[in-house]
Amino acid sequence: MQITFDNPATVPAPVGTYSHVGRLAVGDGTLLFVAGQLAVDTAGRLVGDGSMAEQAEFVLGTIGEILKAHGATFDNVVNIRTFLTDMDAVGDYVAVRSKYFTGTPPTSTTVEISRLAIPGALIEIEVVAAR
Repeated sequence: MQITFDNPATVPAPVGTYSHVGRLAVGDGTLLFVAGQLAVDTAGRLVGDGSMAEQAEFVLGTIGEILKAHGATFDNVVNIRTFLTDMDAVGDYVAVRSKYFTGTPPTSTTVEISRLAIPGALIEIEVVAAR
């Protein structure tokens, strides 16, 4: 079994001491564990202040780039975990998410939490993908 970690150059650097993705070689395939992503740009600034839809779009775009860097797409996602600071805005998130997950949806957990690591962040998403 081989485990590697990295941070694709196509996305903003992590905003802490972690890696964006862990890869676990399993037989002829690979499992990708994508760390929770926030709507933070390359300068470390929050994107979409106050807008669940804008933040969700940015986060899912970042996840798409991470998956692409590892030869995967949203079709390879088997699990998605979403943390929201306001469950009343879940409809805005679901509307954006449905643009990225167009086939059979993966397993999913969505929870409301009091706050995230970056002030003003409304959403954090992590995924597990298999390719």
